[in-house]
Amino acid sequence: MNDYFEKILQAEVYEVAKKTPLEKAKNLSNTLNNEVFLKREDLQDVFSFKIRGAYNKMSKLSKSQLTQGVITSSAGNHAQGVALSALKLNCQATILMPITTPLVKINAVKNLRAKVILFGDNYDETYKEALRISQERNLCFIHPFDDPDVIAGQGTIAIELEQQLKEKPYAIYIAVGGGGLISGISLYIKKIWPEVKIIGVEPEDADAMTKSLEESKIVELSSVGQFADGVAVKKIGKNTFDIGRKYIDKMIRVNTDEICAAIKDVFEDTRSILEPAGALSIAGMKKDILNSNHSNKKMVAIACGANMNFERLRFVAERAELGECKEVMMAVEIPEKAGSLIDFCSLLNNRNLTEFSYRMSNSINAQIFVGIEVNGLIDKENLINIFKKSNYPFIDISNDELSKNHLRHMVGGRLPQKITEPAKSNHVELLYRFEFPERPGALINFLKKMKSNWSISIFHYRNHGADVGKIVIGVLIDKNEINDWGKFVELLGYKYWEETNNQTYKLFLGASD
Repeated sequence: MNDYFEKILQAEVYEVAKKTPLEKAKNLSNTLNNEVFLKREDLQDVFSFKIRGAYNKMSKLSKSQLTQGVITSSAGNHAQGVALSALKLNCQATILMPITTPLVKINAVKNLRAKVILFGDNYDETYKEALRISQERNLCFIHPFDDPDVIAGQGTIAIELEQQLKEKPYAIYIAVGGGGLISGISLYIKKIWPEVKIIGVEPEDADAMTKSLEESKIVELSSVGQFADGVAVKKIGKNTFDIGRKYIDKMIRVNTDEICAAIKDVFEDTRSILEPAGALSIAGMKKDILNSNHSNKKMVAIACGANMNFERLRFVAERAELGECKEVMMAVEIPEKAGSLIDFCSLLNNRNLTEFSYRMSNSINAQIFVGIEVNGLIDKENLINIFKKSNYPFIDISNDELSKNHLRHMVGGRLPQKITEPAKSNHVELLYRFEFPERPGALINFLKKMKSNWSISIFHYRNHGADVGKIVIGVLIDKNEINDWGKFVELLGYKYWEETNNQTYKLFLGASD
């Protein structure tokens, strides 16, 4: 421990790294009833803490090693650290990255003039190939986490924390992949503040450190999830395992929804967007505070990275509501008859819909897919109890991955050729898009103004985070009442577009043969 402590004190990182701020997260502090601070490693020039360890290691290489060149394997953030360090030290860097690496990270490495080789479906395959090439070409391998100098470089974060905190915190929450970051911070913190809790956080589907500590041996996972790609490591290092079992007080697993919610939390406090691995510590801190009933304590979370593809934000926003228990997803069965939707909506008690999908079927009952806004776990339980007391069979699918990832986008189908009510043989289906004001009661207002003999055959709504809701409605009406429908939509006052003749509607939603 003393050797590592000295290495951390002597680490050379500030030729390329910044002393990052420690910021109080006011919203999170109020929500969690604790004093929450974020160590903003996402503000480094490469948007990650990894520059510290990479440069500290490379600055100690001999001139001949630098001349020969270096090589590394990385899911992205360490790659940028090595590439920038090589640029600073006038050294050629070869970077192997998994094929699944987000494009934003690949382009960032290329922009730093490093040679990029994409190889393998995960970090471990990439790592083995990088070792092979390093031996073949006599290139110095810069390990992403299991190297004393890399660990010491990451430990400089702890020196800054000591300087920035007026008093020691109760706990420090740290994302764990291979274990280099938590090793460096814990080695220093446990020397100066032994009683401070060091708490590691991993995704549920990439928990190599947690399993290794539980079994008191290094465990290699058979597979890892790629959502938090920055920590998608099957096997931790020997050095990081030895340090971890001495100084890590607790490990916490979090799921994808909880990570997405943490990304949203940090955005609301800082207007910055962390990558999934970068928000791991915040997700774990939230979970630990709620499960352990901590209050009025000083907590620090390391916001360790912000290299995320812009396209992933759609998924993050969609899942964040579930992660912070602000949305319930349900499959509900309602009678296939006029007035059913009004009766259903009356149960919501002015709660906002976040999503609603329905297609008329050739049966007595209809299945609808609905997302409902709630205000935390207690409100969710209250809503579930309301539905339990109702006559509607339902399933809470908030934790069902198939539903969240796929079925919510697949609900629909064609209108049956034979509608169960013979009187509707003279009916036609009209399809319209509307923009509703995004407020409770807008749907009820629409339904109540419709004629009772008009049947809704399609309904789809999804909250897009704007001030208007975009809705598609199909309606079955008598051919003689088409003019009445036209007057209705005009008087309603909502913006609308008729889509009855849209070719994709006819292909995917129109009447079946």
